[in-house]
Amino acid sequence: MIKKIGVIALALGLILAILSPGLVQAQGGLTVLNSSATAMFPYQLNFSLSASSDVNITDIRLCYTVDRAGFAEVISEGYIEFTPDTSVEVSWSLSMVYVGGLPPGSTVEYWWKVEDASGDSIETAPSSIQFNDVRYSWSSLTEGQVTIYWYQGDESFAQELMAAAQQALVRLAEDTGAELERPVQLFIYANSDDLRGAMIYPQEWTGGVAYTRHGIMAIGISDANTTWGKRAIAHELTHLVIHQMTLNPYNQLPTWLDEGLAMHAEGELEPGLASYLEMAVADDSLISVQSLCSPFSAYAEEAYLSYAQSYSLVEFLIDTYGQVKMLELLNVFREGSGYAAALESVYGFDMDGLDGLWRDYIVERYQLTSENGIPPVWIAVLVILATGLVVALGLVIRILIRKQGR
Repeated sequence: MIKKIGVIALALGLILAILSPGLVQAQGGLTVLNSSATAMFPYQLNFSLSASSDVNITDIRLCYTVDRAGFAEVISEGYIEFTPDTSVEVSWSLSMVYVGGLPPGSTVEYWWKVEDASGDSIETAPSSIQFNDVRYSWSSLTEGQVTIYWYQGDESFAQELMAAAQQALVRLAEDTGAELERPVQLFIYANSDDLRGAMIYPQEWTGGVAYTRHGIMAIGISDANTTWGKRAIAHELTHLVIHQMTLNPYNQLPTWLDEGLAMHAEGELEPGLASYLEMAVADDSLISVQSLCSPFSAYAEEAYLSYAQSYSLVEFLIDTYGQVKMLELLNVFREGSGYAAALESVYGFDMDGLDGLWRDYIVERYQLTSENGIPPVWIAVLVILATGLVVALGLVIRILIRKQGR
């Protein structure tokens, strides 16, 4: 389904004040006259209230909660400073500078608590406001549980990206059995500059970001880089699926599995990354599985190898033991199992065992490749494309490591 979202409709829904349905009155004279909220994306949410009473109003608090996946409802409270009076108008702002920002499309539910000097109190009914980027006139395309929003490019551009997203979901289900449990939103900015303008703390190299607990991804894709964009969508969409499936209050996925599944969803490992893996096999400098459980290094070459090894580890598990075992592993992690215990319960070996089996697998693979006369390392290609490749890979890696809300 394709629909056009008008600027006026968005402005009314997201910037225009959300008014309370009517007066809220306590048993005494305490009355809430008006309540509203406005969004100033990406910087802040502004809340306003007016109330009156027969006696001085002494206490006003704003309660709010952000709609995102979790294990218990987290309610935040803002205390309003004001001079007690029988008639008050107050406002309070939620600055994104202090909370790290919220993604476009996120929803905040809020309500007020008001008390006067006689002890009368009112709690208003909850209202909601969406925090959307109204700088652009967005169009939307929905298929299944995926909705893509974009503002530059025609329908064929969005359909191409949607096809890539759906293909990634099919491939992920075939390889792992994992499927989306809740709808997700993909916001496609026309370029990285526009994307960074939607963020509070962007880095100059930021090309995309996934908010896994919100089920939202934002990425900069132009007509000129759709090939990269489709791989990036597959990667980030996999993170959203896997995090929906395995979210638990006890443990996170090991980084090699989280990133390896996302890399595997992109398709074949890119030659540049494959070369790092081949060279590490050749000079016996592979990183241990134990080390790959932790966040990857900030050093480029070690990070490239970490992603390449993660891809290969996932490929080994899927090719050797199949989809059923991978799905079982994800379900065990969903229960909060530790890394070694999860592998032991599903495959019968721990991380050291996986490390040894995988090393035998990868060394044998590249030895066979070499014996068949196929060059194991395309050094010439890397030299010729060094500048462009490093820039492109650097952008991808930086996108991958900038995960929020996990």
